[in-house]
Amino acid sequence: MKQNRFTKMLAAGVACAFAFGTALAQDSSTTTSTTAGGVSASTTSSSAMNGTGTITTFSPDGNIMTVRTSTSTQPTTYYYTPQTVVVDPTGATVQISALRPDMPVTYTYTQDGNRMIVTKVTLQQPITYYEKKETTTTTTTNP
Repeated sequence: MKQNRFTKMLAAGVACAFAFGTALAQDSSTTTSTTAGGVSASTTSSSAMNGTGTITTFSPDGNIMTVRTSTSTQPTTYYYTPQTVVVDPTGATVQISALRPDMPVTYTYTQDGNRMIVTKVTLQQPITYYEKKETTTTTTTNP
């Protein structure tokens, strides 16, 4: 009986160690320190990470967008660059200017110091789903 309990505890310990090692392996980072004129500066960059959420604000001029995830009550600010790729669910490229608030997205980002920079945004619906179609109805009455 004691040997069976020990085996279960050993298996649980191995599983926990594997899970802990996997969690640590997902977020690797590199820190570079430079010293110039007696002033030190350091830059930290991490490997690519993924997220899913809904765009709450999008600033085409400011290169900033905020995304609210299902696990967070406050939106998180992300920065995008001219190299940021936006695609629809089929993989077709979409202009970044097509992004609007309330669009559910999946995104890949890296961390550069205190800034999170989005490298890829994938829309969860085709862009035609979000386009507004304006219709005009005209009624005429006969005398």
